[in-house]
Amino acid sequence: MSNAMLIRGIVATMLAAVLYSCANMARPGGGPYDMDPPVYVKSTPLPNELNFKKNKIEILFDEVVQIEKPTEKIVVSPAQKEQPKIQANGKKITVELLDSLLPNTTYTLDFTDAVVDNNERNVLNNFSLSFSTGSAIDTMQVSGYVLNAEDLEPITGMLVGLQRITPDSVIVGVDSSFMKRPLERLSVTDARGRFNIKNVAPGSYRIYALKDIDRNYRFSRTEDMAFDESVITPYMEMKWHADSLWLDSLTLDTVVMEFLPHYYPDDIVLRSFNEKLESQYLERSARMDENKFSLYFAAPADSMPVVRPLSFDDTLDWAIVEKSARYDTLTYWFKDTTIMKIDTMQFELTYLRLDTNYRQTPFVDTVRMIYRRPKVSEKKEEKRRRKKEEDEEEEKPAIQFMKVKSSVAQSINLYSPIVFEFDQPLDTIDMSKVSLVVMEDSVWTPTEFTFEQDSLYIRNYILKAKWRSGASYKVRIDSAAAVSIYGKHNDKLESSFKGRAVEEYANMIVDVSGLDGPAYIELLNGSDAPVRKAIVRNSSAKLFYLEPGNYYMRLVVDRNENGRFDPGNYLEKRQPEEVYYFPGELSLRANWDVTQPWDLKELPLYRQKPKAITKNKPVEKVNKNANNNNQNVTGSSSMGGFPNASSFGF
Repeated sequence: MSNAMLIRGIVATMLAAVLYSCANMARPGGGPYDMDPPVYVKSTPLPNELNFKKNKIEILFDEVVQIEKPTEKIVVSPAQKEQPKIQANGKKITVELLDSLLPNTTYTLDFTDAVVDNNERNVLNNFSLSFSTGSAIDTMQVSGYVLNAEDLEPITGMLVGLQRITPDSVIVGVDSSFMKRPLERLSVTDARGRFNIKNVAPGSYRIYALKDIDRNYRFSRTEDMAFDESVITPYMEMKWHADSLWLDSLTLDTVVMEFLPHYYPDDIVLRSFNEKLESQYLERSARMDENKFSLYFAAPADSMPVVRPLSFDDTLDWAIVEKSARYDTLTYWFKDTTIMKIDTMQFELTYLRLDTNYRQTPFVDTVRMIYRRPKVSEKKEEKRRRKKEEDEEEEKPAIQFMKVKSSVAQSINLYSPIVFEFDQPLDTIDMSKVSLVVMEDSVWTPTEFTFEQDSLYIRNYILKAKWRSGASYKVRIDSAAAVSIYGKHNDKLESSFKGRAVEEYANMIVDVSGLDGPAYIELLNGSDAPVRKAIVRNSSAKLFYLEPGNYYMRLVVDRNENGRFDPGNYLEKRQPEEVYYFPGELSLRANWDVTQPWDLKELPLYRQKPKAITKNKPVEKVNKNANNNNQNVTGSSSMGGFPNASSFGF
């Protein structure tokens, strides 16, 4: 009896365990992680089908797919006036062309990297489908890269297109046709800035890139664009191509050589820019203090606005102007105390403003300035009055000094000046009351220096000297050395500091080859931001007293020698100024002297910018099938699953 009960107990326990395991459903282990992009199965029309006259295109894949950013990533050639309807439903993508089909024309649906699978978002790169409404299909291709002209960043999602050169268009140079006629054959740049315009007919073309904000496939003056003065003539050669066969995503099986067509040109570089035709207008005006007012314009300008007072005599020498480098911020300091007392005043402004044809035209504006004096409570006013009376009785009135700030630190870089900022514009400064001494043989000895007003920021004065390595200095500005236009003077200012030791720095001379025109070099940090700048003279740039560390470097061909990068202008046939990047990292150590050769043309532009400071990089996909989590594979994919994708227009 006991044995039978024991057996029944064991059976019951086993049954309960089975039931418990069934009730607690665990996630199935599944197979390997899906890293394969969708594979093309069939379509209507078939790839490169002839005499196709329907507006509806259907494409079937081997798994459920989705479309990412269809309006940005998918382009149809020829350009469509009305945006096609594009939908993904299960394994099928449907494209409905709303424009009437043109006769005897090759159509290309370029999906770039818009097609992804539903589960893991694996990207099907470079996928396209072509067909013809006539009895022949065009097969030429034109490819290259679009880069930001100023920093060589690859530009993603930019339209690139061709315009056929017709007998009535300009053969040499660039005309305004890009503003009048839409692009014909189109592509869009991928994450690397790469484009491939497919199914191009033989002939001569011009090529353009466009950030098409208004979706009319024509250039508007405020859009980003790129153009090339040269004539594009597509052609094809047969070449041996290496085709890699893989056992899986990580294991290469073999490399097969195939004799296939190769299309040229395949290395066009378009440098994108914006003409910066920003409309100049008065964005804001402010009179926060009694003795000054400020004007804030919406965009920089090349000339300074003319400001004429309407509330007082405009022939008076009434103000000192403090201005930004491009005249977009102006501060007017009143010189006459009588004028300051006017609470409400009007001014007439005359400045250049873009008209509807983007021409600089004089524009007259009127601005009203109101100063609202701060309200003082009766209690505070009474306290102020008593304090004044007490000071007068003691014959010790409080002196209101002009405030002065300086950039002096305990140790100073050997290449840095000292900046003194006064809180009011100066009327006079007595240079005999400004001194700089250095410690020599235990004695403070006067040393040479300059002390000059900044050309823009008029309240700043800059002290420059040849700082000696490790030397001790004292700078002194005596009391009342400087007097403001309002009669205030400074209090005594004295600071001690040391020049840094020369052994703490690195020095670098850059020898440049392949340069055509005046230029400057910028030393960059890891964020692609400039930290030092040097003019190139006689193909050489000298960068002394550099902080040890890792740097990058770019060169700007400064053709107008204004010290900054200038964009191009389409109608003036002017390209943006050329920019080059040194293709590697520069590691500089203390007490090093380095001579660095740099051949600007050694690498094409699209290969120059180091990946470490390139912001627009393709996302790398982690291989979750690998045992080692550090193994990565890029997000590239096969060309639609065809044995020879290029023969089908993929």
